[in-house]
Amino acid sequence: MPQFDGFISFLDSRSFGTIWFWLVLIGMWSATGRTVLGVPAEVLTRARRAQDAGQTDGAAVVTLLDWLSLLLPRWRLGPHEGAAFLAVAAFLLTSLAIFGFGYGLEMAQALTFLLAPFLLLLWLRLRLARRLAPLLEAGQTGQRTITDIAAEAVRHMVRHKRLVTVLSVTAFATTALWGTIWALAHPNGL
Repeated sequence: MPQFDGFISFLDSRSFGTIWFWLVLIGMWSATGRTVLGVPAEVLTRARRAQDAGQTDGAAVVTLLDWLSLLLPRWRLGPHEGAAFLAVAAFLLTSLAIFGFGYGLEMAQALTFLLAPFLLLLWLRLRLARRLAPLLEAGQTGQRTITDIAAEAVRHMVRHKRLVTVLSVTAFATTALWGTIWALAHPNGL
């Protein structure tokens, strides 16, 4: 079983003590905060400012709704796809957690701290997409006005952005705390 031994030795390699892990962690969370479901944060900010200024049919509001109409179909996940994705993600994350915390492999711990919050982030994004899809459908059928739809979409998206900020700060602080504890407990990487 030399291939399995190679995989185990990879999972046992240093991660909390290298700069590359921390750069990846910072880069992933900073890239995550730049969009909401793929909609650039600037588009959301302009639409929010237009609503605060009282512009009902402004270009910023229409731009936001255009972005949403293009990007929301990508976030639809059927029940069968959702169940399969949940099963695979739970298996992989549980396996990493067992390797990391059960057997003390540092890279598996680092990957667990890196991937677990992103699984939660994916769930938050799918939930937001599920809430926004009926709004766009109501706007396309003419059941609601553009102003109402945009106001509710902005409200949901701003709340989501705040949740992502809290999640990113919590995930980074937790990872940094565990990395510090790990480095203190294993000063030479052993």
